[in-house]
Amino acid sequence: MQDTLKIVIIQSDLVWEKPKENRGLFTKKMASITTPVDVILLPEMFTSGFTMNPENVFETMQGQTIAWMKKTAIEKQAAIGGSLVIKENDVFYNRFVFVKPNGSIETYDKRHTFTLAGEHRVYKAGTKKVVFDFKGWKLCPLVCYDLRFPVWSRNVENYDVLMYVANWPKPRINAWDTLLKARAIENMSYCIGVNRVGLDTNNHEYSGHSAVYDGLGNLLTSLKNNEEGIEIVSLEKTHVSTIRNKLKFLGDRDTFTVM
Repeated sequence: MQDTLKIVIIQSDLVWEKPKENRGLFTKKMASITTPVDVILLPEMFTSGFTMNPENVFETMQGQTIAWMKKTAIEKQAAIGGSLVIKENDVFYNRFVFVKPNGSIETYDKRHTFTLAGEHRVYKAGTKKVVFDFKGWKLCPLVCYDLRFPVWSRNVENYDVLMYVANWPKPRINAWDTLLKARAIENMSYCIGVNRVGLDTNNHEYSGHSAVYDGLGNLLTSLKNNEEGIEIVSLEKTHVSTIRNKLKFLGDRDTFTVM
C-alpha cells in the first residue's frame, strides 16, 4: 500500500475532432512533468472534444490512442486516465480508459449520457459502476454528466477517490463547482474534477475550474480559470481513514439498489 498518491490534473484546450493533434498536444504537456507522479488525468473526450459525430473520431481498444496511452504510462511510470470515443461491437461509447504503468487497462463507460446534447442518441450508456485498485488505493472513475447524479456516485464501495473528467460548459460552471465539493463531503473521499478550457466548434465555451477537494470539502488546488494549466496534488491515505474513523458519517448512509 502507498500512503501518498500524487495526482496530476491537466486542464487543457482541445483540438476539435483531431485525435492525432490532441495526442501530440498532451505529449508536450506531459513532457513538462519532471517529478515522479502516480496518476495523470486528462479531460473527457480528450482526443476530440465533446463531439456528437463519433464516426469521425472513434477508435477501438486496439487503436492508436490506447497504444499511445500505454507507451506514455510506461515511459512516465504513471497511470494515465481520461475518456475517449470507443467503438465496440458496432456501438459507440464515451469510455473512461485507465492505463497503468505496467500496460494493463481498466475501463468505465459513462452511465449518464447527456440528453441535452443528444449524447444518448449516438452513444450507448454504461451499466456498471467500477472501482480501480491502484497502489493500495480505490479509485472511482466517472464522466461529466455523472456528477449530477449522487445515487450513482454514492460511496458504497468504500473508495478513496472520486475522479470526474469533463467537458463542462461555462454557463453551468457554478453547478460543477458546487457538486464536486458536495460529492467529496457526502462520500468522505477525495474528489477530483478535470475540465477543459477554450471554445469548441459549436461555440460552447469552457472555463476549466478543474479542482481537487479533500473529504471535508477543502479545496487543494489553485489552477486559474479560463487558462490551460497543470497541477500536482498529493493525496494522503491517512486523511481518508482519519475522518472516517472520527466522524463515521458513512456508517449512517441509506441503503439502496440502482435499477
